[in-house]
Amino acid sequence: MNKPSASMQHPDHRELLPLSPRHLDSSLDPLGRLPLPSTGDPPTGERPNKTAADYRALWKTAIRQQILLLRMEKENQRLEEASRDELHIRKMKLNYQEVGQCSKDEQAFWERKLTAPGRTTVPQDKEEMYRALCQGVPKSRRGEVWLLLSHQHRLRHRLPQRHHAPDTAYHDLLKQLTAQQHAILVDLGRTFPTHQYFSAQLGAGQLSLYNLLKAYSLLDTEVGYCQGISFVAGVLLLHMSEEQAFDMLKFLMYDLGIRRQFRPDMVSLQVQMYQLSRLLHDYHRELYNHFEEHEICPSLYAAPWFLTLFASQFPLNFVSRIFDFVFAQGTEVIFKVALCLLSSHEGEIVECDSFESIVDFLKTTLPTLTQTQMEQTIAKVMEMDISKQLHTYEVEYHVLQDEMIEAGPLPDDSDRLDKLEKTNTQLKKQNMDLLEKLQAARQKIQTLETSVENFLSRESKMKHMIRSLEQERATHQKTIERMRTCLPSDTLTDVEMTQIKTGPNGKAKTAAKKP
Repeated sequence: MNKPSASMQHPDHRELLPLSPRHLDSSLDPLGRLPLPSTGDPPTGERPNKTAADYRALWKTAIRQQILLLRMEKENQRLEEASRDELHIRKMKLNYQEVGQCSKDEQAFWERKLTAPGRTTVPQDKEEMYRALCQGVPKSRRGEVWLLLSHQHRLRHRLPQRHHAPDTAYHDLLKQLTAQQHAILVDLGRTFPTHQYFSAQLGAGQLSLYNLLKAYSLLDTEVGYCQGISFVAGVLLLHMSEEQAFDMLKFLMYDLGIRRQFRPDMVSLQVQMYQLSRLLHDYHRELYNHFEEHEICPSLYAAPWFLTLFASQFPLNFVSRIFDFVFAQGTEVIFKVALCLLSSHEGEIVECDSFESIVDFLKTTLPTLTQTQMEQTIAKVMEMDISKQLHTYEVEYHVLQDEMIEAGPLPDDSDRLDKLEKTNTQLKKQNMDLLEKLQAARQKIQTLETSVENFLSRESKMKHMIRSLEQERATHQKTIERMRTCLPSDTLTDVEMTQIKTGPNGKAKTAAKKP
């Protein structure tokens, strides 16, 4: 040890760690507390004299204990710092106001449920948990509640083996490379750009989000990575760790079937848009007619709602409350929320009298909900039950699709379709050519702009130089005038009579008339 330990320096610890075993009083034992027996004591009570090796061993033991104490102190400091950082990050993640207040009774209920033995293996009372969910969920335990709801769903609904997610460990996926890396990196800055946890470029939030999206793109090769998944993953990361978020993302995508709307054919998303349109037709006819009049289909405004579970446009506290019900009831909740939002703003939407104004209202004005509007919307969602209607509309959609396929194109239309396909191919080729020309033109424009900037810079420098020379010339003229005023009259006459003659060789010759 380069420096003496604190116990050596402090005088109060000399009894525990003496400066030298040889300095001990002969009447004390090696710990310096008990008197040694006298020579008159019986032989049975005598203690053997300590040798140098014994004292050396005691010395080594004391040093080891002191080193161990120092290491324990450093480890405790490190754990305290890590705990403070974790609390700070957790506070940063959950920096949003709750939609509705969770009472102490409900908090105690969730505490019991989250600590009950067998909560992941024994089915719980579904109705009781749903009633508690309607009353509220403490945001500090929201991630654990989602995990509990997912476990309960898996106990009641067993997926067929062919629909299960591949059983690959999260850390094994992180060691691999993904072909979706560029798309994921581009979307990192677009995912919750105003949230403090995700706003720092390649900070802790963005790195966790990248890991999660990369792992899922490798797990689900059919879907890979699609825009929209990042917002769902971001909401999960704000409430739980990376591995837990990965498990919950698999639950949402596979167990609840959300991955179907991200598949390349996007048939599931088309079905959902049809179902929403039919709900508007049956329950809000005036709003439906207004949309039809201005040729506004649900995919123009509702597709981001379904793909991101409202996370891309709506406040985080509202989105977190929606996630509560999605984990409990599945994707039916998305239709409920969409229908409640549209119906509560029906009057304002009908007042918009153009395509642009309607779309702008739905994309910018509608998501800016007040706290009261959020609570009212969630209250309406709790009361709604549209599962039968959704099932009917889905069957209806597939029947209509089958009829269209069976009917096939009309004979007169086959030639027209072939021509349209050829025209489309030609237009695509022309489009690619125009894109290449446009790219070349942009490069040329960029080069010309650079040249113009250089010329302007040179011009500015020349103007500055000219101004400097003019100022210098004016200064010299003033100096000459002052010198003329100082010269005698006869000398001034001689200076004025001085002539400069230029010879044939281009050199100047000065001829002065002598007095």
